[in-house]
Amino acid sequence: MMTVEFYRVEPSARTSWRLAVLMGANTRTYKFALGSALLEYAGQDRTEVPLDELAVPYAMGLVTHLAEAPQAPSGPPLGESDFLSVARREAEESARLGHPTERLLRAAVRSMPAMVMRKFHNLGGGTEVAHRFYALGGTPRKRIVLLTPDLRRVARSEQAAGLRAELGARWSIVESSFAAGVGRSLISEGVAVDWATLKLTDKLRRRSVTGVADALIGFQHGRCLICTAPIAADDQTAVDHVFPHSLMRRFGAVSGWRGPDLDVIWNLAPAHETCNGAKSDRLPTPGELRRLAQRNEAIMQSPHPLRKTLQLTLRSAGFSGGPGQWPFLLRRVQAACD
Repeated sequence: MMTVEFYRVEPSARTSWRLAVLMGANTRTYKFALGSALLEYAGQDRTEVPLDELAVPYAMGLVTHLAEAPQAPSGPPLGESDFLSVARREAEESARLGHPTERLLRAAVRSMPAMVMRKFHNLGGGTEVAHRFYALGGTPRKRIVLLTPDLRRVARSEQAAGLRAELGARWSIVESSFAAGVGRSLISEGVAVDWATLKLTDKLRRRSVTGVADALIGFQHGRCLICTAPIAADDQTAVDHVFPHSLMRRFGAVSGWRGPDLDVIWNLAPAHETCNGAKSDRLPTPGELRRLAQRNEAIMQSPHPLRKTLQLTLRSAGFSGGPGQWPFLLRRVQAACD
């Protein structure tokens, strides 16, 4: 199972956090609202927080995003007491107040323990991440959320800002896949890259989804693909073409480029700006190819539309689009450069 391999590459609480955020199936976006609230309080080195206090940024995160995009796929109408139904009814007043209305706060406190807090650590296939980030304590009348040392270390690490950006990017990708019209094309066609803005976009309507680097870097464990060192919040970053884009021009002018499109996400990797500049137009090293294969295999375990985008690349090259095929495709691209 590739999620196991993703963890084996870097077995840490931070990787468990990324697994929860990047790999879990999403039928709604509650997980991202909870993750954002947890990072906020754990970043203050809090060891515990009352549930009704944690519920404030949780609810307001959803209210803010509801104004921009759907937080669940279209389907049968939601019940009146469903949390998203309550959030929609209370969104305008909550936004005006700058905090949840009493009705919205009560709904959040009531639903969180039985819903999102039970599922946050879950992965597909009945498995869970290796680390726990919170536990529920207190009494039924006054619930307390205990923030674990692992969560506090994650929230106060040198990659904390990047983790927040990754969570935001994942949230944007998922809610875009829920959007009518845009969602259907994202799921069937995957994403494209707008090089003018370095944004991932819907292929058919060119609607911006999220930043390329924020969407991909978590699958690289927050590290530069070239030097493997962590990319810190204040580092200058670039999006590297692992196989240089110039290959398509160079070979295309002679006999036609025989490889896949090099301008799409399978071949793009966040890197330090200095590393990218020093690499220039050279071909990737064996280590870079190995890391790119691992990164792409990890993306293949994430939900739509990133997975779909990579499946389309594999299938256009004659592969089935299943797991374990990226090393073979990369070797074929390398051979096309010889």
